[in-house]
Amino acid sequence: MALREIIILPDKRLRLVSEPVKTVDAEVRALVEDMFETMYEAPGIGLAAIQVAVPRRIVTMDLAKKDDPKDPKVYINPEILWSSEETGTYEEGCLSIPEFYEEVERPARVKVKYIDLEGQAQEVEASGLLATCLQHEIDHLNGVLFIDHISKLKRDRVKKRFAKTAKRTTE
Repeated sequence: MALREIIILPDKRLRLVSEPVKTVDAEVRALVEDMFETMYEAPGIGLAAIQVAVPRRIVTMDLAKKDDPKDPKVYINPEILWSSEETGTYEEGCLSIPEFYEEVERPARVKVKYIDLEGQAQEVEASGLLATCLQHEIDHLNGVLFIDHISKLKRDRVKKRFAKTAKRTTE
């Protein structure tokens, strides 16, 4: 296992559409282990492979509360099959947009199909935080960031702030 570097806005790779995983092999399992280590260290509750600069359709997630045992979940090639018309709003943040949080409205419930680490097809119906996190991470796989769901004014401010920070660190 190894910690990977999380890429940060305005890194253009965050806008890439990730490639499907063809087979769940040792390389995929090693990436998943690295992603969990990176996600827990950050700390975060979800991570898409593109956030560690690997454009593959893989998501790791753990929504366990601080004092509860870890509950790691892996979603390979996740795809939203259905989403409710009813919406819910959560304050979202992102490891690739550190220290910025904003209310985002999304469908309150979703049904997602995916492949697990054993290569088996699965489906999950989700609501609440799980539904929000699945949509947030699947967005990453499609090159979409949670700031794309907020007002243009707020989004432009965030982009400008992160562009300035990136410019300072490269000078």
